[in-house]
Amino acid sequence: MQAAHVDAIPFEALDPLMGRPVHVDLPSVQQKLVLSRRGGYCFEQNVLFQAALEAVGFEVTGLTGRVRWRSAPDDPLGPRQHMMLLVEVDGRPHLVDVGFGICMMDAPISLEIGLEQQTAMGTFRIGTWNGLTTISAKQPAGWRMMYAFDLVPQIHADYVLGSWYTSTSPNVPATHTLTMERVSRGVRHKLVNRRSIVEARDGELIEERVIESAAELGRVIDEIFRVTPPVPVEDIWARTKA
Repeated sequence: MQAAHVDAIPFEALDPLMGRPVHVDLPSVQQKLVLSRRGGYCFEQNVLFQAALEAVGFEVTGLTGRVRWRSAPDDPLGPRQHMMLLVEVDGRPHLVDVGFGICMMDAPISLEIGLEQQTAMGTFRIGTWNGLTTISAKQPAGWRMMYAFDLVPQIHADYVLGSWYTSTSPNVPATHTLTMERVSRGVRHKLVNRRSIVEARDGELIEERVIESAAELGRVIDEIFRVTPPVPVEDIWARTKA
């Protein structure tokens, strides 16, 4: 289910980038991600995936995390701005996350500390840091922490607040950086502003190129990420930089 989800529904944060509101109630998320040829960011993606998992009988608990992907080890903790899920699989707790939009996870990860766990597209490891649980991804330069979290269950109101901050704060990349990702057929497609990136597992670079025009950006969004933008692509182009 998780691999199918990250193939079918890409990560994208076009609404925050363009100053549009983001709604994280399930009907709004279903309308956008399922019926409107759109993707979404962590709150939207994991609200939808939680509903799908519960519909087929999984026990799911919503969690939040503090993103560390771009942080130095001694940087202070940021706010709870990332949503993920705790799911019982074969009687054991697993971290499930279909919305970390720079290193999307294509399979559940057991909460076993220190174990290197391979999926089709990456190698992940659960650890501890400053009294919190962490998840890190193996990258060409070494291990990179994705986020830190605890196991305190969250309610929907927590996600409404977290999504509002993530979609409006100038300190969050979603409001000023075009970011899209799709994991499909053994490769990871990324779009970061005007850079189109293709990676193999563990972040091994296959191709990187600069997009030269708004028309080309529109083709990439349509053909690779299979997204219909909510605004003219020329407006998105104007918000990006090389």
